[in-house]
Amino acid sequence: MASAPSASTFAALLRAEGATVVEVGNWETHNRNSKGPWGPLYGVMIHHTVTKGTANTVELCRKGHSALPGPLCHGVIAKDGKVHLVGYGRANHAGLGDPDVLAAVIAEQPVPTDNQATVDGNRHFYGFECENLGDGKDPWPEAQLLAIERVAAAICRHHGWSERSVIGHLNWQPGKVDPRGFTMASMQERIRARLAGTKPAPKPAAPKPLPKPAMPVVDLSNLRQAALTNPAMKGTPCTYTGVRIVEAALVDAGLLTKRLSDGHFGSSTVDAYAAWQRSKAGGGYRGKAADGIPGLSSLKKLGAKYGFDVVS
Repeated sequence: MASAPSASTFAALLRAEGATVVEVGNWETHNRNSKGPWGPLYGVMIHHTVTKGTANTVELCRKGHSALPGPLCHGVIAKDGKVHLVGYGRANHAGLGDPDVLAAVIAEQPVPTDNQATVDGNRHFYGFECENLGDGKDPWPEAQLLAIERVAAAICRHHGWSERSVIGHLNWQPGKVDPRGFTMASMQERIRARLAGTKPAPKPAAPKPLPKPAMPVVDLSNLRQAALTNPAMKGTPCTYTGVRIVEAALVDAGLLTKRLSDGHFGSSTVDAYAAWQRSKAGGGYRGKAADGIPGLSSLKKLGAKYGFDVVS
């Protein structure tokens, strides 16, 4: 059995749990206490509003309508996660429900299927209306789910209740389906974890793409020196390591035989590079401009196509 804290304490409890609270009008004294007692309190009930638009939803829950006077809950939990307090005391939110469900909530046991409507739920439950169309398609943003978790945990923490003291309207009154779009089992697990001082395991994040490996770099001046001196040298000297990078690109371009890719910018490599210079991809050079000695423009084109950077 539990008595409600003062209105100011109630708001403070929610804020202490991290909820963003908006106090609406005379919420501290806005209630239906003239129609019956509020308490003893045994749990928290979660609803959806079947409405759209926060301002309209808050006003409806504060004032009610012709068939049901307000307040229709204690707090409206908007899609952005803000908790709008609209009443405190007896509120028209739960209606008549199943006595076996109430007994299970009091005992903090799993609730049975509701099949009766004989017990006054407005007397025994805190109520929160959550802005949602309730069609199973309207999304429940994480900010809103987190706010539900926080307000329910704050009340449970104050009263010493477990997560099993938090139920949905669908658990209480036959024919009700709210809240629709998430399960109360999943919400109870979130509340349980919060009360235990832990958080539910987050969904695994999508793996971050591996960084692209740095491209090899060819120094134009060193490459030109090799192209100008290697053909006259005997053997297969490797006067500059960047020669192998360029030769590998020429092999990929189909202009140099793989067995001649040896790090020696010899006559075969000069011929292959000249073919690249004459090609459309290499710049379409003609005559002396396609002499097989790398220039900045043709080398950058080769690097862009076959994966290396050029410095000059």
